[in-house]
Amino acid sequence: MANKLNVNPNRMMLNVIKKRLVTAKRGHKLLKDKQDALIKEFLQKAREVMKLREKVEPALTTCYRGFLMARAQMVPAILEQSLLMASGGEAMVDVKKRNLMSVVVPEFAVEETGGQVIGYGFAMTSGSLDLALEQFAALLPDLVRLASEEKALRLMACEIERTRRRVNALEYVLIPAFEETIRDITMKLDEMERSNLSRLMRIKEIVRSH
Repeated sequence: MANKLNVNPNRMMLNVIKKRLVTAKRGHKLLKDKQDALIKEFLQKAREVMKLREKVEPALTTCYRGFLMARAQMVPAILEQSLLMASGGEAMVDVKKRNLMSVVVPEFAVEETGGQVIGYGFAMTSGSLDLALEQFAALLPDLVRLASEEKALRLMACEIERTRRRVNALEYVLIPAFEETIRDITMKLDEMERSNLSRLMRIKEIVRSH
């Protein structure tokens, strides 16, 4: 049984509670529709992210395998120096934001400048290092995109949870409290009307008897 509100049982308050109940039910429907739409969009995006991750993870494993092979074939100091000189270009991550089902999510994009010119010499380096660097450079946009999409998923999950709590608060707490309060006030007003009617009839009988 819902806890009724602690209010004065009069007709003005009854009308106020009835209006609040209508507003709460309308808000509950809107939030429920938003929750359903968010869940649908979340599941669709989760499937897309899963496909992207299934594409990125094997490619990333291949890159790491190439780096491990290069480390096994090269002197550590030369490998470290070669990696520092690996590219003459720069890669910057551009961050934008967009509204996705009322959730502000980030969009990451890689901006590369200077090209993919290898800056180290080939005499003391391994072909495995060249291949690993090329593979990683090709994989970088997908890695950044994956980070962007997974961040969007986390934000959407948080918004779904917030919306779910609001829906439950309205459905199981506020709306039942309003309905219980309306029943209680209506019952008390009916009792007051019956009591007043009884008094009027009693007064009428007394007047007639005199």
